[in-house]
Amino acid sequence: MPDPLSINGIGTGQPLSPVGMPGTTGVSREAGGPSFREVLLNSLEQVNRLQQEANEGVEKLMTGQTDNLAAVFTAVRKSDVAFSMLMEMRNKLIDAYREIQQMRV
Repeated sequence: MPDPLSINGIGTGQPLSPVGMPGTTGVSREAGGPSFREVLLNSLEQVNRLQQEANEGVEKLMTGQTDNLAAVFTAVRKSDVAFSMLMEMRNKLIDAYREIQQMRV
């Protein structure tokens, strides 16, 4: 008969470790996924790459190297949407940090 106190395979004999604490393994680590830091850095790199592509497209359009206005406009719009999303992520993280700071212990 299964132990009624076990939850998702965690029994009373296994110590629980907090997720995300140094020296412990979190849920994403056990599942083999990237850490939050890696996801955030990858997002920053992607936004930077999109902005560089948009700048190159505008530069080529201004110098006459290309006449594909639709491709340049698409690159600029992708860059704008990615940057806006990154700023919203930043704002939510700051809000969450401030809320944690205001918690009473």
